[in-house]
Amino acid sequence: MHYNFGEKIRAVRERRSLTLREVAERAGVSESLVSQIERNRVSPAIDTLLALADALDLDLEYLFSDYRRERSVRIMRREERTTFTRPGVLYERLAHLEKQGQEGIEAYSITLEAKAKTGGREYGHPGWELGIVQEGNAELTVGNQTYELSPGDSASFMADSPHVLSNPGDETLRVFWVITPPKGEIGN
Repeated sequence: MHYNFGEKIRAVRERRSLTLREVAERAGVSESLVSQIERNRVSPAIDTLLALADALDLDLEYLFSDYRRERSVRIMRREERTTFTRPGVLYERLAHLEKQGQEGIEAYSITLEAKAKTGGREYGHPGWELGIVQEGNAELTVGNQTYELSPGDSASFMADSPHVLSNPGDETLRVFWVITPPKGEIGN
């Protein structure tokens, strides 16, 4: 693959009213090399490209902006969401993105009825969790420590300790919950 950095380098050099010689001296390369790079006759070595970017006070992101890879975006429509239940708890899966091995993310909207709880006091699992209380009040126990959370509060923690999310109140509790890497069905 041939990258055409030349046009960008020349445009910046001209915009800054610098000569080929001035840029070459600042970068520690020959004037003819700068000219060849600007005309896309030569593909610069990475150290030369870095030196030119430094000489022009040029952001590397600008140089490489044409070569960003397209990323896939997964859209999950409301009607495509899967749900599952445990006693007093409704889980609605919002996302489940998994790549090879331990990469990926899983997100849920979780609704807990009064006095319901989810999680386990016996063991945790590898990874991280992040939760945000949307409605109601929650108690989050991680290891031996319990935290009270109100609407708008969030908590993040390493999930390798036993952890339990509970609804101590008489009102419904709704939380947004993210797990990485994906665990599968939570609440087991």
